[in-house]
Amino acid sequence: MSFLETKSLTRRFGGLTAVDKVDFRLDPGEIRAVIGPNGAGKTTLVSMICGRVAPSDGAIQFDGVDITHLPPWERVARGIVYTFQITSVFRNLSCFENVALAAQRALTLGKAPWHAIDRATLAASVSSALERVELHERHETPAANLPYGHQRLLEVAMSLALKPKLLVLDEPTQGLSEAEITNFCKLVREIAADATILLIEHNMDVVMELAQRITVMNNGAILAEGTPAEITANAAVQQAYLGA
Repeated sequence: MSFLETKSLTRRFGGLTAVDKVDFRLDPGEIRAVIGPNGAGKTTLVSMICGRVAPSDGAIQFDGVDITHLPPWERVARGIVYTFQITSVFRNLSCFENVALAAQRALTLGKAPWHAIDRATLAASVSSALERVELHERHETPAANLPYGHQRLLEVAMSLALKPKLLVLDEPTQGLSEAEITNFCKLVREIAADATILLIEHNMDVVMELAQRITVMNNGAILAEGTPAEITANAAVQQAYLGA
């Protein structure tokens, strides 16, 4: 059984079918990229997987459990963590406080409501996440004062503090410098030692460097799947997306 599997997953918005009967499978430990032109249905697909958008039809299984109708916070509790295409951080809180909110959630999962969190354990979890994205020296900086690229890295740190089994990254390199993108690719490979990665990305250099397999979407459906070499050589993909 696949780690993540969708069956005939569909989402309609009025007369528009954004995702059309998609069968998608993801294996544990995989780094998978989902690519396609704007409006192909990529973000809608992962939003249904994460629970932010309800499917019109179809089913989703994660780790052997049907999660089709679970709310997003219960999916987070099961290990599905999503970083937004438009950065979503608490701008008036410091970097440390932003990550602490996520770490606190992870440390209280399955515990009684009155369970007390050890401050040292919480601080260690936050510091570890900030160090992995190289923001530990800015732990006291308000998120609003970070450059946009660093805000995106802060959101990744918040995701890591939640201890994901499946980490969904939606356009994570947007706003990052070339040096930051290089460090980000290294980070993703490190994360993949403990989690499965689902990556939506328009930067094809990043996709080709990181992805073990690529899913290409077009007009709400899967056009092709394969290794980076197979996708690069696929004539239908060249015509629809990469450019002949």
